[in-house]
Amino acid sequence: MPGTLYLCATPIGNLGDMTPRVVETLQMVDVIAAEDTRNSIKLLNHFEIHTPMTSYHEYNKVEKAHQLVGQLLNGQNIALITDAGTPAISDPGEVLVQMCQEQGIPVTSLPGAAACITALTLSGLSTRRFCFEGFFPADKKEKKEILKELAQESRTMILYEAPHHLVRTLEELYEALGERRITLCRELTKKFETVFPTTLKGALEFYKEQEPRGEYVLVLEGRSLEEKRKEEQDNWAGMTIEEHMAFYEGQGMDSKTAMKQVAKDRGVGKREIYGYLHGNQ
Repeated sequence: MPGTLYLCATPIGNLGDMTPRVVETLQMVDVIAAEDTRNSIKLLNHFEIHTPMTSYHEYNKVEKAHQLVGQLLNGQNIALITDAGTPAISDPGEVLVQMCQEQGIPVTSLPGAAACITALTLSGLSTRRFCFEGFFPADKKEKKEILKELAQESRTMILYEAPHHLVRTLEELYEALGERRITLCRELTKKFETVFPTTLKGALEFYKEQEPRGEYVLVLEGRSLEEKRKEEQDNWAGMTIEEHMAFYEGQGMDSKTAMKQVAKDRGVGKREIYGYLHGNQ
């Protein structure tokens, strides 16, 4: 029988957020795979956990994952931890989880702290619908495409950013999305926790004067649905009804379904579209 991979959430700042279940699991597994063993040893020492550790990080995530999967197939139980928060979120742990699923190895997650959710609840922005972007990619072309997508996003957006990239990222967001409300969170759960609700413009002005320090979670207001619908209606208004119908029929819709969608896009009743089309025949 294979062993089990345990995804163990660790505190993002306050050690009091370590759950008893995670402590017990880290004590009983055969090995702990840690993002940075030098950092994690402090955590383990604090909770008197003496389980052997091995390094698993961004630069060895594929090769080491094969090795860990081999150990799991041989019956060992392994716990995966990151420097802070929940493994596999903006973390190489997702590669190991995928390989375990492919091999039929049991995987379970022990919930705990996650910076993205903590910041969202503190943001004062809508929490009903949200999306997580994490860190922007280094590739400029890929980042440009993501910014283009985010400009149309109506859900609350959550991003991570390092202090030395913060101002540049705020500039790129302001240029792509325009003025939006934003809450910047840092030092979450720690003594000097900071929650800064402002706007993109306000954040830019502030951090051009004050040097950013610490890792940031950015919680950004999505585009209003009303604004999005208005723009869509304006776009459709540039088409004739015949062109609008042809657009949907070209995607495989039958005329009845296309007519219903055209009416919805234009904010009118289906009978009005039907009357126009048949009146022109």
